[in-house]
Amino acid sequence: MTGLAPWRPMPHQLALNCPQCAAQARFEFIVARPIERKVDLPFFQEHARLEYWRDQDSCGHYRHYALYFPGLHGDPRQSLGPLPEGYLASHWQRSPYWYRDHGLDLGSLHCEHCHYSARHALNWPSEAYFSVVYKGQMLWAFNRESALALHDYLESTQRDPGGYPWRSFLLHIPGAFKRRKARQPLIRLLKRLLLP
Repeated sequence: MTGLAPWRPMPHQLALNCPQCAAQARFEFIVARPIERKVDLPFFQEHARLEYWRDQDSCGHYRHYALYFPGLHGDPRQSLGPLPEGYLASHWQRSPYWYRDHGLDLGSLHCEHCHYSARHALNWPSEAYFSVVYKGQMLWAFNRESALALHDYLESTQRDPGGYPWRSFLLHIPGAFKRRKARQPLIRLLKRLLLP
C-alpha cells in the first residue's frame, strides 16, 4: 500500500480483469477520511464497515484514517449507522471531483459475470482489462469510456487531444503508439476489447 501523498490521478472506478473468470470486473477505490481525535480510534478500529489505517509521514508523525469500501457496502449514508460526534456518514461519500483524492491502491472488485466480490489491492496497469500489447509495450485505458476515446484518437489523423473526452489521459500516450505504422494494429486490438 502506498501513502496518501504521492499518487497518479485516476478515476474512481477502473475496469480490471476478474481474477476468477478473466471477464471485465469493476474496481472501485476506497474512500479515506482522517480520524481527527485519538479518543475516536477504538470506535473506528472496531467498526464492521470501516477499516482502520495508520500512515506515517516523512517526519515520523502518524495520521489515522477510516477507510470505506463503497463497492462492497454501497452508500455510506445507508450502511455506516451512528458515528461519533463530529463525523457524518456523508464524509465517506465519493469525492465530487473526477479523480480519487488519495494515493492508496486499495478498493473493491466486483465481477457481474461470475459474481466475484472482494477487497482488492490494485496492481496497475498489469490488471487493466482494456490493455493491448504492441511491440512489447503495453497500452491501456482506465475503463470502457477512456478506451473508446483512445480508439477514436488513434484512428484519427489528428494528434491534438483537445477535442476528445479524456484529453488529459490522451496527452500522455507514448509516441510509439501514435505512429502511423501502429495505427491499424492498435485499432484492431482495441476493437476486439470493445466488442460487447
